[in-house]
Amino acid sequence: MVVIHGVSVTPRFPLPSSSARPLTTAFNGNSSLSFFLKKHPLSRKIFAGKQSAEFDSIAASDKVLVPDNLDDDPSSFSQEPQRFDLEIQTMEENEAVRTEVQSSVFDPSNVVKERGLKPRIVPPPSDGKKIYDIDPMLRSYSSHLDYRYGQYRRLREEIDKYEGGLEAFSRGYEKLGFSRSDAGITYREWAPGAKAASLIGDFNNWNPNADIMTRNEFGVWEIFLPNNTDGSPAIPHGSRVKIRMDTPSGIKDSIPAWIKFSVQAPGEIPFNGIYYDPPEEEKYVFKHPQPKRPKSLRIYEAHVGMSSTEPMVNTYANFRDDVLPRIKRLGYNAVQIMAIQEHSYYASFGYHVTNFFAPSSRCGTPEELKSLIDRAHELGLVVLMDIVHSHASKNTLDGLNMFDGTDAHYFHSGPRGNHWMWDSRLFNYGSWEVLRYLLSNARWWLEEYKFDGYRFDGVTSMMYTHHGLSVGFTGNYTEYFGLETDVDAVTYLMLVNDMIHGLYPEAITVGEDVSGMPTFCIPVQDGGVGFDYRLHMAIADKWIEILKKRDEDWQMGDIVYTLTNRRWSEKCISYAESHDQALVGDKTIAFWLMDKDMYDFMAVDRPSTPLIDRGIALHKMIRLITMGLGGEGYLNFMGNEFGHPEWIDFPRGEQRLSDGSVIPGNNFSYDKCRRRFDLGDADYLRYRGLQEFDQAMQHLEEKYGFMTSKHQFISRKDEGDRVIICERGDLVFVFNFHWTSSYFDYRIGCSKPGKYKIVLDSDDPLFGGFGRLDSKAEYFTYDGSYDGRPCSFMVYAPCRTAVVYALANHD
Repeated sequence: MVVIHGVSVTPRFPLPSSSARPLTTAFNGNSSLSFFLKKHPLSRKIFAGKQSAEFDSIAASDKVLVPDNLDDDPSSFSQEPQRFDLEIQTMEENEAVRTEVQSSVFDPSNVVKERGLKPRIVPPPSDGKKIYDIDPMLRSYSSHLDYRYGQYRRLREEIDKYEGGLEAFSRGYEKLGFSRSDAGITYREWAPGAKAASLIGDFNNWNPNADIMTRNEFGVWEIFLPNNTDGSPAIPHGSRVKIRMDTPSGIKDSIPAWIKFSVQAPGEIPFNGIYYDPPEEEKYVFKHPQPKRPKSLRIYEAHVGMSSTEPMVNTYANFRDDVLPRIKRLGYNAVQIMAIQEHSYYASFGYHVTNFFAPSSRCGTPEELKSLIDRAHELGLVVLMDIVHSHASKNTLDGLNMFDGTDAHYFHSGPRGNHWMWDSRLFNYGSWEVLRYLLSNARWWLEEYKFDGYRFDGVTSMMYTHHGLSVGFTGNYTEYFGLETDVDAVTYLMLVNDMIHGLYPEAITVGEDVSGMPTFCIPVQDGGVGFDYRLHMAIADKWIEILKKRDEDWQMGDIVYTLTNRRWSEKCISYAESHDQALVGDKTIAFWLMDKDMYDFMAVDRPSTPLIDRGIALHKMIRLITMGLGGEGYLNFMGNEFGHPEWIDFPRGEQRLSDGSVIPGNNFSYDKCRRRFDLGDADYLRYRGLQEFDQAMQHLEEKYGFMTSKHQFISRKDEGDRVIICERGDLVFVFNFHWTSSYFDYRIGCSKPGKYKIVLDSDDPLFGGFGRLDSKAEYFTYDGSYDGRPCSFMVYAPCRTAVVYALANHD
């Protein structure tokens, strides 16, 4: 019998008799003004410790599970989940009002009715047994898989019982953090380790004694700030805010965990939380409907900050106006935006998140981000967000780490809570409040910003206690279903996929998984993890491996095997390279192929070199065969469509490590943190041909839909000729990787008889080729089996070319 990790439950302990204690430590005030406002009212009546009317009526849908004293011996933790209300009342008083409340104000169905929304519910779990019909090999691991599904069902049942369902549970941002009513502003924060807390900011001249918070017996701190006498909010829009806590680690100022916007002032190191609640006339109103989910995904991966041709941090507005039309013109139907969640360290590429609910302020305001997304929708582009739930920044000044002064607040304590390679903190997915936080975060971006889905970062790291480090996955099922599987994390992934697909049926989820976890892209109802697509990371790694070899050592069978090695019925996003290959210290495919020659020999009016000719030819072939055979979707990182000649190097200073070694910086230069789109647009440079070919690739897939066709057949992978011939949908692809040999009257098999024509030719002069094929030529089939196909026709296959044929009567 397989022994599996159980779901850890965060305990609670008795509290001291006083639920609210004054801050006795002297705080230093800060009287600096708001970023957004020159003046703001400060005179108002203070109701320190008073609960809001809304808070007094929170029902069972607002219960939390928190530890009360994280300094106690962890071995004494209760193993049974215990639920409780947020309000500061006795348990007997809670029970007295619960029946009335559940049937009135906070009934989720009533909330839906009041807002005029269509009721949205997540379907209840099924038995999760269909995975065994899809993959009978899984039956040998049914003890693990049934346990996993049982944990998921248990959580769903408890969420239904204590939180009013997954729909209500995933709206934690409506209760925690800042919420505004007609009467005033309520601020709540889960910080069980704190001994005392107060809300400070521009609105009260950073006076820690002005707005002291009260704590309920389960570690939720709260304060209600009534409106000013003139009806204006107590905290003006744009004011800087923080929570000051007396913690086991000392006095600490933290940005609220649920903050919706945070800003770093010029010349300052720490960020400040911003109370973001613009007046109605300043709020962006979405004008365009969200596009339907495309049948096939052609994703343009982009980083807003580095999307300018100039060495600067680009803005949401510039990206909206300059880059989105380019993406549409190239033929992509989806844009995947990186580094949206606020991250204090720019060079982390957005992967060391500090403020999970806040869009990066470097690029503009939340309203400008909404405008960007709305413009994408107007162009028919779906917008995916690169969301990071696999880890968090270690930054204790701006982020969640040691938020309430304890090591095990949102994260596992000790080594399990630290990712040694990424130098980051790891969430405790078995904690009730962590589930609330992350599920609500996933919903927030879909609900508030109208994102159309997510690419979940670092999923392999989440699913295994070894994080996939120094592990070579061979495909043996024992690698996926055993003691090294983090069932808590996998269960969270099931919950978040279930929530997203249940509430937003058109939303798309892509998981970054290199392990090949079985059931990864099977619906949760059937027993799977629930992603729509797996990011096929092995393909990019294979191309780098191949590019280090001589042409003579390339193996056609190895290429085909890597591109087609994916689980039946589980969809993949293929890519030849992403942002990972473009980072400093690595090389893009173009750089592997052409190296420094790109700087001197890319002008069309100057002689080329053998290295450039080879590089341009193979760059096109690699992209097309990856798109043709690699999966049901395709991804490209911005700039790679034309072989961007520069790597990505974020502005950074010298870094000294704990062992005394030094990582040199770049003097905080932005020179390599941009994209030279002007190179791809210049008709006097050879980059233009590479970009034109990428555009032709995307439009070919749009017309023929070959990536999502169920018909895929490889009829030839000839190691001697260096030729690969395959069918995808109604198209026939011919790849000749030979460096010198071109083949006349080369016979290729096909499945349908008739007249064929060329629909894409990498050797076309428009794409920087040599024009060795006649684009108007017609090819007629012969009857009779060839290469396992019922028909065939004869072609000319020049060396280092990729040509696609289609029936002439397809249109």
